[in-house]
Amino acid sequence: MTRSADAAPGRSTPWDGGWHRAATRLESPNHGVRPAPASTSIDLIVVHSISLPPGKYGGNAVQQLFTNSLDWDAHPYYQSIRGLAVSSHFFIDRTGALWQFVDCDLRAWHAGQSAYRGRSQCNDDSIGIELEGLEGLEFEPAQYQTLTTLCQDIEQRYPIEHIAGHEHIAPGRKQDPGSGFDWAQVQKALDWPVQRFPAATWPDIQAAR
Repeated sequence: MTRSADAAPGRSTPWDGGWHRAATRLESPNHGVRPAPASTSIDLIVVHSISLPPGKYGGNAVQQLFTNSLDWDAHPYYQSIRGLAVSSHFFIDRTGALWQFVDCDLRAWHAGQSAYRGRSQCNDDSIGIELEGLEGLEFEPAQYQTLTTLCQDIEQRYPIEHIAGHEHIAPGRKQDPGSGFDWAQVQKALDWPVQRFPAATWPDIQAAR
């Protein structure tokens, strides 16, 4: 479901349908239709981290991965993910530049086996945002700035009630974005209720106040 307010005549909106106007659009074939009733309850933002190869920043390997155009022989690490077909709605590089690969009204392939807020298969009703980085390490101020604006814009169009990391929706299987991600900074910037954030982040959020 989208919020009707952003479609009101004359109202400025950062959206063109499910595409964000500020993002560089690079469409991924890795997506699908959201199953009902998930299409009426897109209420979760999932934050990830990614770099290819791990720890190497810059270049366009992430974009190539999400569009099935990565040269698997370009680096030894790529053999371990050879043939992987994945996507995220958004990618924010270290400079804060924003890319979009999947229409937010559609289902991207970013969460995998997952469960959160009493629901399984988080791909069905979430929006995925990848930050260029390595789990456990810190992220750039420009990335937080872009992430904050993007989350605010997503909330304008979708009934967002939760934001979590990949590590929170797939505990034990995933560890991103990891300990280097500053949840307290994000909560302060968004000014969202602490209840929207994973319970594991509440002590840090409270301590930062």
